[in-house]
Amino acid sequence: MTSIDTPLEIAGKQYQSRLIVGSGKYQSFQQNLEALEASGAQMITVAIRRVNLGQNKDEPSLLEIISPTKYTILPNTAGCYTAADAVRTCRMARELLDGHKLVKLEVLGDQKTLYPNVTETLVAAQELVDDGFDVMVYTSDDPLIAKRLEDMGCVAVMPLGAPIGSGLGIRNPYNIRMILENAKVPIIVDAGVGTASDAAIAMELGCEGVLMNTAIAEAKDPILMASAMRKAVESGREAFLAGRMPRRLYASASSPIDGTFF
Repeated sequence: MTSIDTPLEIAGKQYQSRLIVGSGKYQSFQQNLEALEASGAQMITVAIRRVNLGQNKDEPSLLEIISPTKYTILPNTAGCYTAADAVRTCRMARELLDGHKLVKLEVLGDQKTLYPNVTETLVAAQELVDDGFDVMVYTSDDPLIAKRLEDMGCVAVMPLGAPIGSGLGIRNPYNIRMILENAKVPIIVDAGVGTASDAAIAMELGCEGVLMNTAIAEAKDPILMASAMRKAVESGREAFLAGRMPRRLYASASSPIDGTFF
């Protein structure tokens, strides 16, 4: 019997790809586009404070290269350290993108760790949900906080696998599994992925998707790494649906020996 998958659904829209990529640290908008195409991703997250979407009239706009009619643009609040700044940034994104409601909320604690400030995140999430935004929220790997963010109306909860840009991989698989056990919205690992095997592990845990930026943009060959990440997310999802064999302390023969002749 073959397990049948269903598309990833966020805020009422379905996506065939479960990989979300970023738009920072690339050598150019063109390289970003080529990596996006190689990844197969249908959603790209954009830091409003760092990437021009038209707010700087004298500079090239990312939207001139990456079409918002072909890809879902996911504005994010990277660089915000207070709830007030994050909310203000989301409202600016809504104006720039003609009423666009889907946003990625992240409120950071400090510049060294880029760890989420959970207290400010909760405040900002509630205000944005109340203001009609569809909020995908970056948070810690605390199962109680993840459930609280879901209950207040966030459309996806995005626990870190490891600190942003660290490339350390999935350091907290047991916490993520606990988050998954109680979730009714998509759980998407955000931050910490360094290579394809990390993405596969996130998907094998049962996550609905993976978001990454640095792992692709800072690879020696970003286009090739984007392709690798596409395959890793797909294979990890298939492995999760297939159901892995039990782990055993000792060997188990592949063929039965009962009734055989020696």
